[in-house]
Amino acid sequence: MGFIVKEFDIKNEKVLDFLVKKLGFNVREAKRAIDRGRVSVNDKRITQKSARATGKLKCIVFEPNGYGLKPIFETLHFAIFDKPSGVAIHPKKLANTKSLLDDVRALWGNDANLVHRLDKETSGLVMASKNKFAESILKKMFQDKEIQKTYIALVKGHLEKEMTIKKPIAVNKDENIKVKVLIHPEGKESITIVKPIKKIGENTLVECIPLSGRQHQIRVHLYSIGHPIVGDPLYGVDNEFADRYLNKLVDEKERIEKTGAKRLMLHAKKIEFEFMNNKYVIISDSFEKELKS
Repeated sequence: MGFIVKEFDIKNEKVLDFLVKKLGFNVREAKRAIDRGRVSVNDKRITQKSARATGKLKCIVFEPNGYGLKPIFETLHFAIFDKPSGVAIHPKKLANTKSLLDDVRALWGNDANLVHRLDKETSGLVMASKNKFAESILKKMFQDKEIQKTYIALVKGHLEKEMTIKKPIAVNKDENIKVKVLIHPEGKESITIVKPIKKIGENTLVECIPLSGRQHQIRVHLYSIGHPIVGDPLYGVDNEFADRYLNKLVDEKERIEKTGAKRLMLHAKKIEFEFMNNKYVIISDSFEKELKS
């Protein structure tokens, strides 16, 4: 379900205590809801944790109602999911939509969280922490590049040899298609290693190792060398089509005709890292199975 608004009548009561009593928050969660601007009384945002109020209290809360996805691997502190294409990582604010976070919170409670991102259309491995201790460590490991991610993608054309793409990536300032990024000399340094695995018809299955973590990095880098990912509705197509896709005006048939597939053919295949003196190498083969089916 994601984020919803709950309403209550409050009468001369401390807002923080009311949230704990009515919504089942612990004190930390109640304080966080206030800090994030999710609590109002009579449509006026509450900013002071010591505030008392009377009137109509509204609070934005997260209620998990996910896809029923289960992890493919887990320990006491973290779990790994093999996310299908089309599953969002996080819910849209105040939108009645499902997300992987719904499943994570349904399994392990509000202290569980996702520790990195994966595009909605990209399938593959996603890591979740089960507690705040693991979350802080794992997020820092991602930030410090201590967790290596390997992707595979089906790209258009035949890529003959391994290459390292070093092209800076910048935010797109086009008002219509801001979600796309650009190769631009003033962008941030971005590096992707690309290795051909095998030819599949007119396409090539490739392995991609991003050494930086920019938005849409693999997608825009592959497009920049003339090998856009099969099924990509943003890179390798004209802006008119991309704009129509973003506005949900493209049906499956047209997308297949324009891009070659009904989904983005990019998959997070492997995660390698050390955590609490243990070495982990988690691999997903679901994409190769999809290609064979």
